[in-house]
Amino acid sequence: MTKGLDQTIIPRHLGIIMDGNGRWAKQRGLPRVAGHQAGVQAVRKTVESCIEFGIQILTIYTFSTENWCRPKGEVDFLMRLAKEYVMRELPSLQRNGVRLKLMGRREGLPTTLIEALDKAIHQTQENSRLILNLALNYGGRVEIVDAMKAIVMDHQMGNLEGSEIDETTFSHYLYCPNIPDADLIVRTGGEWRLSNFLLWRSANAVFWTIPVLWPDFQREHLQEAIKIFNEQISESHVDT
Repeated sequence: MTKGLDQTIIPRHLGIIMDGNGRWAKQRGLPRVAGHQAGVQAVRKTVESCIEFGIQILTIYTFSTENWCRPKGEVDFLMRLAKEYVMRELPSLQRNGVRLKLMGRREGLPTTLIEALDKAIHQTQENSRLILNLALNYGGRVEIVDAMKAIVMDHQMGNLEGSEIDETTFSHYLYCPNIPDADLIVRTGGEWRLSNFLLWRSANAVFWTIPVLWPDFQREHLQEAIKIFNEQISESHVDT
C-alpha cells in the first residue's frame, strides 16, 4: 500500500471533471489555450498517481457534447490537443501498462483524431494496470439516449425481448459497457455540479469538489480525495 494510504479502500473507478483551465490561464494573463495545454500536464501526473495508488479505471471528462458551442478556434485547438496528447503519450501509456478507451460519440470528431485514437486503442488493448477512458464528445444524457436507441433497434430486430430489459441489460448498451459504475467523482474548480458527466454510472458514487483549478491538481489532492471517499464509505456503513 502506498505511504499515507495504509488500511485505505481504494476506489476502483475514478471519474474526474477537469474544470478550471480557462480560469487558470486568465489569472496569469494568458490565452485560454494555455490553460488547456497546462491541463494536459495535470492529466499525465494524475494517470501516474492513479497507477501508484492502485486505481483501476480513470475516466476524464475531456470534451463534452456541450463544448461544441465554444468558439470555433478554441474547439479546433482542443481537437488538435487531444490528437497530440494521444500520439505523444502513447509510448508512456505502453510503458506504464495503461489501456486507452474512447467513451463518447465518434461521429463529429475529426478524422485525424479518430485515426490517432484507434491506433492508440489498438496498441494498448492488452495493457492491464489502468484503464484510461477519454470522455470525448461525451454527454451523460446523450449516452443514455444512444443506449435507448440501440435497445429499441435490437427489440425491433427480434434480438431483445421487452421483458429482458432491466438495469443490467440497459448498462450493457452504454459506452464502454464493461466499465463498472464510478466509485468516486472529483471535480476541480470548486463547482458543485455533475455537468452531465457519467449520469448513469454515478448513481452511487461519492462526489467531491475541490477549489483547486485543474492545471494545479497534484498527487496530494488525489490522495485527499481518496481519504474523503473512505470517510463517506465509513459513514454510509454506520447509517445502514
